[in-house]
Formats: sequence, structure tokens, C-alpha cells
Amino acid sequence: MHKINQITVYASASNLLAPVYDQAASQLGGVIAGLNCGIIYGGGGIGLMGKLADAALTAGGKVHGIIPGFLDGIEHGHQALTSKEIVSDMRIRKQLMLERGDAVVALPGGSGTFEELFEAITLKRLGQYLGPIILINTNHYYDRLIEFLEQSVEEGFMAEQHLDMWQVIASPAELSQAFADTVPWSAEALSFAANGSLRNV
Repeated sequence: MHKINQITVYASASNLLAPVYDQAASQLGGVIAGLNCGIIYGGGGIGLMGKLADAALTAGGKVHGIIPGFLDGIEHGHQALTSKEIVSDMRIRKQLMLERGDAVVALPGGSGTFEELFEAITLKRLGQYLGPIILINTNHYYDRLIEFLEQSVEEGFMAEQHLDMWQVIASPAELSQAFADTVPWSAEALSFAANGSLRNV
């Protein structure tokens, strides 16, 4: 099994969400702390980001935030993290978050979360990122995205093997098992990255 010490979490900074999403973010923070893993996230103190960090810290976990300076005020950069890093722009934030994590977990989010998630999937497809990618499908939030990804395989834009790049769970309580069930991935994925004809191999 892929060794996991640090978990990169993508999440929304919105404060306008239904309570079920806040609850899932808080649960995830507690679950990760319980696994004795650190969290690397976007550094925000509001929305799902804030709920995640608060719960992990309360449970004794370690949380490292990476946030661009121009967002530190907008996303109310968390003031009580184990550590926080101010960077110059979004590209560096995304790069560092992905590089430093042994696994990626995506809570529900908007365009920023989608961008981060798809970058992780793309790099895994190219054999540049090899860790687990887990979608927390709270309230069936990701159902249509999952269907869209499956359609891209059906129509030949990706190979069937690419469906192994991510896993979907309904609740953070399933995270540990999802890690255990993750299909091993290697840099050899590059050999079929662009070839949908390998779908039956």
C-alpha cells in the first residue's frame, strides 16, 4: 500500500453551504487526525476549509496551510494552524500542495476545487503523481462529475484503466478503507495515457 503520511485536501471556502457539507468537512478533519496523518490544505479559515482545519486541530492533528498572499484576507487565512505558508500565486500553491501530499482527498467544492482535482487526475494519468485520489461524495455532490468521467472513457477519450485513478466514497468514515483499496499506480501509466485503444488490455 502507498505510504501515507501527509494528505492534501481540496475544499470549498464558501460559508453558504448546507450543514451536511460542514459536517462532512469536520468529520474528515477528525478522521485524518485519527489516522495520525498531517493535512496540507489551502490555508483558509472559512467554509469547508475552516471546518476541516478546526476539527483536525481539535483532535490533535497537524495542519499545514498554503495560501497566496492576495487570498489571505479574502479567505480569512486560518490563524491557529500548526504552520502556514504564504506564497506568491495560485500556481505555486497548487504545486506545493500536490507535491507534498502522499494522497489527495477532495471534499465538495467549486471551480477552484475542480481545477485542483483535475490537475491531480491529469498528472496521475501521465504517471507524474502516483498517490490515491479520493472524492468525498457528500450528498451525491460528485455524481454527475463521475458520470462525465465515465462517459469520457466510454467515448475513447481515456482508457478503461484510467477509471482506477480515483475512488469515490460517501463518507469520510470510509477513508482508511479507500486508501487500502487503492489500485497501485506507477510511472508506466504514461505508456497508455493517450491511447484509448488499450481499454481492453
